[in-house]
Amino acid sequence: MKKFVLILLLSFPIISIAQEYTVDLSYYLPKDVTYNPAIPTPKSVIGHEVGEWHVTHDKLAQYMLELAEASDRISIENRGSTFEGRPLLLLTITSPSNHSNIESIRTRHVALTREGSASLDTSTMPAVVYQGFSIHGNEPSGSNAGLAVAYYLAAAQGPKIDELLNNTVILFDPSFNPDGLQRFAYWANIHKSRNVNPDPNDREYDEVWPGGRTNHYWFDMNRDWLPVQLPESRARINTFHSWYPNILTDHHEMGTNASFFFQPGIPSRTHPLTPQKNQDLTREIAKYHAKAFDRLGSFYYSEENFDDFYYGKGSTFPDINGSIGILFEQASSRGHAQESDNGILTFPFTVRNQFTAALSTLEAAVNLRTELLDYQRSFFNDARKEASSGGALVFGDEKDAAKAYHLAEIMKRHNIRVHELKEDFTADGKTYKKGYSYVVPRNQTQHRLINAMVEKRTTFTDSLFYDISAWSFPLAFNLDYIENASAGRAGTEISELKMKVPDTPTVSNYAYLMEWHEYYSPKALNMILNEGLRAKVAMKQFSLGQHDYDYGTIMIPVQNQKLQGAELAKFLAKVSRETKVPMRGVQTGLTVGIDLGSSQFRAVELPKVAMLVGEGMSSYDAGEIWHLFDTRYDMLITKLDVSNLGRADISRYTNIIIPSGWGNALDKKDAEKLKSWVQSGGTLIAYQNSGRFLDSNELLKLKFKTRKDTATSVSFEDRGNYRGAQVIGGAIFEAKLDRTHPIAFGYKNEKLPLFRNSTLFLEPDSDSYNNPILYTKNPLLSGYISKPNLKDLSETAAFKTAGLGRGQVVYFTDNTNFRAFWYGTNKLLMNAIFFGDFM
Repeated sequence: MKKFVLILLLSFPIISIAQEYTVDLSYYLPKDVTYNPAIPTPKSVIGHEVGEWHVTHDKLAQYMLELAEASDRISIENRGSTFEGRPLLLLTITSPSNHSNIESIRTRHVALTREGSASLDTSTMPAVVYQGFSIHGNEPSGSNAGLAVAYYLAAAQGPKIDELLNNTVILFDPSFNPDGLQRFAYWANIHKSRNVNPDPNDREYDEVWPGGRTNHYWFDMNRDWLPVQLPESRARINTFHSWYPNILTDHHEMGTNASFFFQPGIPSRTHPLTPQKNQDLTREIAKYHAKAFDRLGSFYYSEENFDDFYYGKGSTFPDINGSIGILFEQASSRGHAQESDNGILTFPFTVRNQFTAALSTLEAAVNLRTELLDYQRSFFNDARKEASSGGALVFGDEKDAAKAYHLAEIMKRHNIRVHELKEDFTADGKTYKKGYSYVVPRNQTQHRLINAMVEKRTTFTDSLFYDISAWSFPLAFNLDYIENASAGRAGTEISELKMKVPDTPTVSNYAYLMEWHEYYSPKALNMILNEGLRAKVAMKQFSLGQHDYDYGTIMIPVQNQKLQGAELAKFLAKVSRETKVPMRGVQTGLTVGIDLGSSQFRAVELPKVAMLVGEGMSSYDAGEIWHLFDTRYDMLITKLDVSNLGRADISRYTNIIIPSGWGNALDKKDAEKLKSWVQSGGTLIAYQNSGRFLDSNELLKLKFKTRKDTATSVSFEDRGNYRGAQVIGGAIFEAKLDRTHPIAFGYKNEKLPLFRNSTLFLEPDSDSYNNPILYTKNPLLSGYISKPNLKDLSETAAFKTAGLGRGQVVYFTDNTNFRAFWYGTNKLLMNAIFFGDFM
């Protein structure tokens, strides 16, 4: 009998814990309004309570569609698709009377950013609030809260909600990252026990690589608001610039042992281009969050940990566009419930905090409405005054129309006026040509945003950064540019941007030549080789007719090809047209310099590329490479999991890439297998920290500088700041190129801006010809680096390669593919892929 009683007593707590993690909708909803029974609840559509399971994106989308169907307060639009085909939904939520006049409201609101806005009466205008959730898919409390928030806004009844809806237009983005949300929901749900287990060691709380944080190609999309390289970003940026919201909120999660953060962030880490009034309003809005969380009894903090510096984040991008960006960070249960320093953290609790912050934002928007609208108007009026001195930004590359086009494309996405170049000109030894260059007048509405995109900054009030400290776009694209050219250089404003289309190649019976300067030359070469055609690369410069051909020029012979005569000409014309890469038919092999039959033309092989992925590898770096191959160059790349390397047949690959990693992904057996493969003729390409693996396993001898830091006069309290100041979070540095080396083929300038976010300082080789990419003596172009690190970086190598048996090992100290917008160094990887055999 005693044994039976003990069993019952032990079982009761388990049952009560299991029930504790399931709540109904009333757990979230305010009690000071009534709710329209005609509006469907989340459970009635998705089949479970909010927070009971992690909502999958398909169910989230289904509920939003049904809500819009049932409520005259909501309209819904699909703005496009993710890479995996999921809809990018946006709900516009406001009062029915506002909906009937929505385009007029939008037009008047946008007019606040334009000249002549002084006549607009803001007292009668609603504030516009953009609410976005879970840009990191494995920070799902935001999107799950979105279910309850959307229901509240559709179903709540009474004077309070009427006032809210009459005075706001809410742009409601239920999932910034549909693909990542779906991936994480699947993981959390398949590991949920009937009796929820909060043990942090449970598999539920330990996602497999790459995790749900990122989008399909493993990008952190909360770094893409400024570069706009991804479809999800392009949809939301288009919405942003169509409306210019007064407030934009970005709902995130952080470590399980934390509480809840809302901005402002650390004051000294606010970008200098952000007006003080922005931070003042952020503090005013924070008072509404504090009041709401005090009422709820939830802990919170602000002005710690997070900053407002990089304008590519969702909470900072609005700040340079006359809006108020607000970051929310909720301690994460990373599943359905998890033990924490603050007790068991349940998923519904995290959802309720996000719900609370969403509503406190709207309360602030109503009460601060005219102040927010007036600030927006003054922001753009002040920007126009700053721009009144005129001038223009000119950028381009006389040999690469595509790179310049893509920068112009980004600017156009941000409502920046872009003009054609009126006529060709030369300045400071650089030539700017029509069709290869663009002009951006500074005297325009987006003057401050232009400054933020092109500025170079090397002095800072703080030495710690949550993200990168530099992102100057002309440097990232490796373009020639003039920051303050005459506005008279501007030709016609471009209404519809189009990439320059080259002339059709002249038909030849001898050979076709394609220079390697254009951004899409690797795509063109891959198409040619994939067709089974022969192609060769010029190891030296030469001239033919009226044209000079640079290192890396590709020659396609006419004779002894799979396609003959007109068939070959037609195919190459198609390649040129699709890739926008010029080609020329030539009628003779006699040149000034190396003739076309010279041994200095080397046969190029069709690459078959694999990349190591999986635990221990950086999913960000791997995703950038995958995206580059797949979406830019249409090249196949095999994602080979490190756990399968030992049993994989790697003899089928010509190139294997090892992204940056953490040293524990590969072992001695892996090293021996890779070494044998290289010795048999393969080209191994490694990045950043993976260089340690190369060196320790004698694949490539590397010598890194070492320095022992000793803290003097640093207090215990400041020790973290001291260590943080030695980090290179992301800055831009100048390197010197040896353009005769195959790694530098396709580059016309002797200097190259490199992005760097590591403290790996590689000693140069004693032979100068083995240092084709070398940091200059004073390399800092933009961003933060400590003085000791800058000294260590000076005149170090950014690249090293050496032969091993019949193969080659190639190493880059830095990421050449950073966040998909570092167009200027993408070709370095392509050179290693196509020309590694010739190094």
